[in-house]
Amino acid sequence: MATVFLNGEFVGSDTARVSAFDAGFQHGVGLFETMLATAHDGTTAVLHLDEHLSRLAASSRALSLTQTLRTGALAEAVRRVAERGASDHPSTPRLRVRLTLTGGDLNLLNTARGEPVEASPTLLITAQPASDYPAEMFARGINVTIADWKANPLDPHQGHKTLNYWPRLRELQTAAGKRGAEALVFQVTNHLCGGCVSNAFIIKHGVMLTPTARGEEDQIAQEADAAAATGNRYDPPTKGAVMPSPVLPGIVRRWVMDWALENGMEVRRRLITISDVLDADEVILTNSGWGVLPVAAVEARPIGSGQPGPIARRLITEWNELTW
Repeated sequence: MATVFLNGEFVGSDTARVSAFDAGFQHGVGLFETMLATAHDGTTAVLHLDEHLSRLAASSRALSLTQTLRTGALAEAVRRVAERGASDHPSTPRLRVRLTLTGGDLNLLNTARGEPVEASPTLLITAQPASDYPAEMFARGINVTIADWKANPLDPHQGHKTLNYWPRLRELQTAAGKRGAEALVFQVTNHLCGGCVSNAFIIKHGVMLTPTARGEEDQIAQEADAAAATGNRYDPPTKGAVMPSPVLPGIVRRWVMDWALENGMEVRRRLITISDVLDADEVILTNSGWGVLPVAAVEARPIGSGQPGPIARRLITEWNELTW
């Protein structure tokens, strides 16, 4: 049974209810964060909690869900739920903690007519044992497919963890039917976005490449301009006009980038083509559930040697030390 915290109080998982008129249910208006909590020797910690809540607050402001999200109070609530979850599941060292924030009983028709609306968001936090992924996935790598659905960089909701996950879940179902554990999503420009539920990295000649994420576009443009001003070559195609990015700024993605920089690797954020993916020495997928997952093949085409490469193996070891 899951530990459930709904609108300020703990409730039974079999009695938790939200309004039939909640905007999350009626219109898919809402955001969520999925976090990993570890419980050892009576101490419970939520990994990268501040980063998750900062991303949630930024998305809430950008999409006008609420401008007054109090991340301090949310952090305390998440910790309470994680601690209660650890108590409810004493034999479980890792918990999946999900925070869902919806528009509440928001009448969008009144909003469209210009009538004042007092939004009262619904807050739901749950904790339950984390998914136990087979060790073989990390030891041998996974097969992935190419999703038919394309992400649109001009859609302002892309790059945020909104409740609208149906297109991604459908692609995961399709991938499973082809014996794939994930599906790679490309943009309408045919540049890599990531997995359905993950961020993506490729390793080529010792350099780590990852798609530019939402919020990084201006920084990439500034780097390109600075390189051009000094006469230095800047890795294309980041020169010139920079499109908005539909890529989620993943929390584990940032951890991987920081790890790479600390270990002397060059990290580049740029547009990545299918040729870049297929010619890579390694392809790595990240999220807060599995951490770091190597890709062995894309649509039956082996990546590199067809086995997890040295960077993926090192990252998996580091992640396991962090979370177990």
